[in-house]
Amino acid sequence: MFATIYLPNFYLQAAMRHQPGLCAKPVALIEEQEKKPVIVQLNEVAEKAGIYKGMTPSQALARSLQVVIKVRARSQEKSIQEILLHYAFTLSPFVEATAPGICTVQFTTWNRHPLARRSLSAKAAADNRLARHGESVLWRTGSQSHDNVLRAIEQLAECEISAQAGIAPTPDTSFLAAHLAEPILQIENAKEFLAPLPIETLAMIGAT
Repeated sequence: MFATIYLPNFYLQAAMRHQPGLCAKPVALIEEQEKKPVIVQLNEVAEKAGIYKGMTPSQALARSLQVVIKVRARSQEKSIQEILLHYAFTLSPFVEATAPGICTVQFTTWNRHPLARRSLSAKAAADNRLARHGESVLWRTGSQSHDNVLRAIEQLAECEISAQAGIAPTPDTSFLAAHLAEPILQIENAKEFLAPLPIETLAMIGAT
């Protein structure tokens, strides 16, 4: 099983971090190093004001005089990425820094949360008892992964970092699930999950 932890609007989160007063205001982020800076990320309040990606700051101000234009805070981006990886490594020693604000975790039977680890003989005995009673060992492992990932998301929230996660049999499916999660989406059957998704949704997720 794999988990992808995703920080939506990563660059905007970094620019707004430790500024709770901005949450109720329309906020848009520009890449100031571009020749013609345009909005690359924005919060929900800004979207409701009619602002969208690709607008210039002046166009955004024409939609809302209250809009706050932010530039990227690279030191905060680095700090948030390090915090994300720290909590990802509490889940497993197998962690990939997939992209800014995204990491992928691989779960195995050997890397459960430290509080849940048991000796091999104890694990085998417990699994045999579950099998005799008809309970799925795979389900139990998946449920435990869900709880551990939820704990990591809650710990990130305590650091003023908004996160969501997808858990699935493959890393690609967990990546897609993370973008649709509220805050966690666990997928057991990748084909059943992917089949109803429109191409537009897949393209939108791939562009983030």
